[in-house]
Amino acid sequence: MTAGPKTSIGGIVIKREIIEKLPKTDLHVHLDGSVRLETLIELAKEYGVTLPSYTSGGLMETVYKEKYGSLEEYLQGFGYAISVLQSEPALERAAYELARDNQDEGVRYVEVRFAPQLHVHSHLSMENVLRSVNRGLEKARSEFNLRKVVASGEEPEFEYSIVVCALRYFEKGLCEYYDAILGVHRFTRPRHVFSMASRELAQAAVEIRSKYALPIMGFDLAGREAGNPAVNHRQGYQYAHRNFLMKTVHAGEAYGPESIFQAITELHADRIGHGTHLLHTDMITNPAIEDREKYIEELAQYIADRRITMEICLTSNMQTNPRLERLEDHPYLGMKERRLSTTFCTDNRTVSRTTVSNEIETAIKHLGVTPAELKRCVIYGFKRSFFPGTYLQKRRYVRRIIDFYESLEALHPEVRPNEETD
Repeated sequence: MTAGPKTSIGGIVIKREIIEKLPKTDLHVHLDGSVRLETLIELAKEYGVTLPSYTSGGLMETVYKEKYGSLEEYLQGFGYAISVLQSEPALERAAYELARDNQDEGVRYVEVRFAPQLHVHSHLSMENVLRSVNRGLEKARSEFNLRKVVASGEEPEFEYSIVVCALRYFEKGLCEYYDAILGVHRFTRPRHVFSMASRELAQAAVEIRSKYALPIMGFDLAGREAGNPAVNHRQGYQYAHRNFLMKTVHAGEAYGPESIFQAITELHADRIGHGTHLLHTDMITNPAIEDREKYIEELAQYIADRRITMEICLTSNMQTNPRLERLEDHPYLGMKERRLSTTFCTDNRTVSRTTVSNEIETAIKHLGVTPAELKRCVIYGFKRSFFPGTYLQKRRYVRRIIDFYESLEALHPEVRPNEETD
């Protein structure tokens, strides 16, 4: 085995293969943004879906780029994946492969999120969509946990949960569906349409979770943030909140600190997806906020005090946010200074061409993450997860993760926190 590339961490050298050995989470990864390119091409041919290219290289050149001009351009690539994920076998396969890809780089817990309503049609119900995804994830988990080192207790198990995504905004087809229910025109009262859709999704998720004992643990809000405020979806989140679904919200990605404030105060968010503009005073639009610096510091301290975890997606943010010209400009550094709870995620393994190990390696190289900070981020991922079990079961699982992490520290001193410097 070759030594592999090395990364400097606090003046120490860490090998990529060690990063991959560390137990990790991915709390923010979209199913439809993480379909293997080979699978996308194969399914497109099978289902007659037109792609701009039928080679991996061609798709990477035309669709899944290294850099995007905006969040809207970034989101366009999802259409192709959604088009091929319109059957139970396709959904099951994509979920299984996503779990396996995570396992192959040391991820021991993953929360797979997607908008199931985008896969529902006359031959595929909401419950069959969710059950298909769960079958794929369950199959991958069972295979992994039968491995000798896992079954013997030498290494921790692989676990997962499902997060369903409501949409801030959606296109004509779904609008027409809700128009018929509401009896209103989408151009006159669109917020009512979007609000009803998110509430209906929350109700369906709770019902299907109960009926089939599926690990549907979280509720999310995704899509075009600018012009589509989170508060429009308060009813759906209230329903999720009352029925013990955990809450995360894409916020502060294309809009400012006020979006994050709404997510926390109106939608009861336990975690925030991205939060890229949390510390940007110039993104505040409310004229009533006179002292912008004070507003941001109070918001950041509220987040820190309540351990509301920020799901950090470095590569994705660099691809979609023109303000970030260098990784060193990423607000993670400001979050770290304020000791916010953070964890590294991929967002989309295919669309962003990344892995959790890549994200960690990037943080080490460009943001000066130390061994102690790395360990905190990794453990935060497990502690702040929407784990599908009791609190005591979660505590025991996190303890196994910490023990395993520390066993690797003993073997690889380069990842061991230095009390004198950390």
